[in-house]
Amino acid sequence: MQTCDTLLRNASVLDGSGSPAEALDVAIQGDRIVQIGASLKFKAVKELDVEGLALTPGFIDVHTHDDCVVISSPSMLPKLSQGVTTVIVGNCGISAAPVCLRGEPTDPMYLLGDAAAFRYATFSEYVDAVRRARPAVNVGALVGHTSLRNNHLQRLDRSATEAEIAAMQSQVQEALDGGALGLSSGLAYLSANSASTEEVLALAKPLAAASAIYTTHMRSETEAILDAMNEAFEIGRLARVPVVISHLKCAGVDNWGRSAEVLRTLEIARSTQNAGCDCYPYAAGSSTLDLRQVDERVKITITWSTPHPEVSGQTLEKIAAVWGIDQRQAARRLQPAGAIYHSISEDDMRTILRHPATMVGSDGLPNDPLPHPRLWGTFPRVLGRYCREEKLLSLAEAVHKMTGMPAQRFGLEQRGLLREGYHADLVLFNPEKIADTATFSDPVRAAVGIESVWVNGVLSYTALGATGDRAGRFLPRGKTAWIQ
Repeated sequence: MQTCDTLLRNASVLDGSGSPAEALDVAIQGDRIVQIGASLKFKAVKELDVEGLALTPGFIDVHTHDDCVVISSPSMLPKLSQGVTTVIVGNCGISAAPVCLRGEPTDPMYLLGDAAAFRYATFSEYVDAVRRARPAVNVGALVGHTSLRNNHLQRLDRSATEAEIAAMQSQVQEALDGGALGLSSGLAYLSANSASTEEVLALAKPLAAASAIYTTHMRSETEAILDAMNEAFEIGRLARVPVVISHLKCAGVDNWGRSAEVLRTLEIARSTQNAGCDCYPYAAGSSTLDLRQVDERVKITITWSTPHPEVSGQTLEKIAAVWGIDQRQAARRLQPAGAIYHSISEDDMRTILRHPATMVGSDGLPNDPLPHPRLWGTFPRVLGRYCREEKLLSLAEAVHKMTGMPAQRFGLEQRGLLREGYHADLVLFNPEKIADTATFSDPVRAAVGIESVWVNGVLSYTALGATGDRAGRFLPRGKTAWIQ
């Protein structure tokens, strides 16, 4: 009789492809799935009857800012506790590497940490640090456009020169040679907003030869969103690389109701090129406090403030009233600061989430003292609220958006699907009970309904909490086929 480390019997297997659930056994040996089938004949070190529970590939959080915390806090409990086994870092144009600071990190780079956190002058140094830390989750990394600009431009309020672009291209190539998944940009932020389309295109051109991708926090998510989308698609088309629109949304009250129009623009692009998006399942976003986003019609909660830390958790409206000034003046006084903006229509968010091109990404900010609840709750919220309760998606569709689709798009070879020979990143959860418990007022709370999480075959989390066994790896870019 064959032997294995772990045998899971009678699981409701959702394999990550979008196919319906099937009752099967799954055998794990070492870091691999060795066999999947009915009534497997194995002698296992540990055998579990998991009838009634869903078994899926580990969730892949495609949009994180976990660059530094995977090293400084490798237990990664906010992600592991919701079934995430892989995080993609380096989003929104900000990556921990390659970075050489001249002083304090600029907005929004400081979302990743203080100056001491940016100690990786090369991409390979960052990879080595991740491997030494051995976090509880796998890590795939993008290289950030804003981080590159920080390295080579004395001032960020202008476009780069040819010489500066050449220097940045060299670092992009070094990162690609070291396994980077692609390039990200954050053109909405002032530190990158002055970059020309031609600058970004020049940095995206090396991606095609490496089969890498381009992800973008677009130049605008408000009134000019269609122009921003078309700029992103033009960069992808001319560079001959797939494009992922980060946290696609219709932000701002005046932009509500435009999701159909936005998705039509995405569909037009997808008819001639590889393109997709990700989305978080909340009607509020979180970032640095930006005067351009201050709107008295929108509830804005301050998550942190360097000059006024005492106001964390208070609304900008309340702070302004106490100080006897308008909200824009109060925001200026609070900077640098972080904020949660309740500026998204729930209907628009649902429309984007259920679109077949959409993946799930948390966009959580792990260094915020009062984080947006998406940091702890994104994936269970989709499965509990939007699948089980609201029937917005089938369970199989949602799992595909969290596993098979992102693995294929980001080049995570032999992950994202339950297949014999694939890496044993697995989540076992109760589909009748899984739910997020993190709230805006109490955001640091683990989800319920997650029974077990295996990372590379190692049981790393159970309903009782983290096991303490960390088995995450740095995941270099592999060879996969884009899922449109």
